Amino acid sequence: MSDLHPYRKPAAGSQPDYLSPAYTSTVKRSPGQPLILLPQSLSEMTGPVFGHDRIGATDHDLNSQHAGEPIGERIIVAGRVLDEDGRAVPHTLVEVWQANAAGRYQHKRDTHDAPLDPNFSGTGRTMTDADGNYRFLTIRPGAYPWRNHANAWRPAHIHFSLFGNAFATRLVTQMYFPGDPLLAFDPIYNTVPDEQARQRMVSTFELGLTEPEYALGYRFDIVLRGRNATPMEK
Repeated sequence: MSDLHPYRKPAAGSQPDYLSPAYTSTVKRSPGQPLILLPQSLSEMTGPVFGHDRIGATDHDLNSQHAGEPIGERIIVAGRVLDEDGRAVPHTLVEVWQANAAGRYQHKRDTHDAPLDPNFSGTGRTMTDADGNYRFLTIRPGAYPWRNHANAWRPAHIHFSLFGNAFATRLVTQMYFPGDPLLAFDPIYNTVPDEQARQRMVSTFELGLTEPEYALGYRFDIVLRGRNATPMEK
């Protein structure tokens, strides 16, 4: 059990605030009293876990899950999952979900009048390899209105979910794209007070990941804890 670590508080300003009035839903859901940290038991730190048999052959390729290809700009999103010391986190489950190229999710609660794409469900999953690497094939999602405030639009983004060694250790974050002008106006992105920490949610274009005549490549490394941790949703 030597590889189990207790909870450590993140660096100040590096994670989203529970209450951010500009992000209106946090006003109702943020805690009104100081949080109480409960001690972790063995069951919360060790299991249950996911197995490799739950990952399908095309789960990482969001562009080949249907009869035809989805509409949109094909992209490759790849990176590594790392711990606070820069060591690889191997064999951990990484899930993604996103809107289609028109900015609409395939979900009954999404009432945006942008078109649905019958060849794009917008969800994928994979396991990191022995060196902590993951890779997804998908399309660049579109921006969409979300009614948080007047003329509010979410920047293009991909949701990431990571499972540790137990269900209780799930972490969720969002990956954004470099140079997106909507980032400056997005209350969710800006719930993270520290500018350098916010930049850890922005992917980087990488020619080495780009495949000729097929798709642009974006790198998004995820650091789970420590001073350089990727901001995670609360």
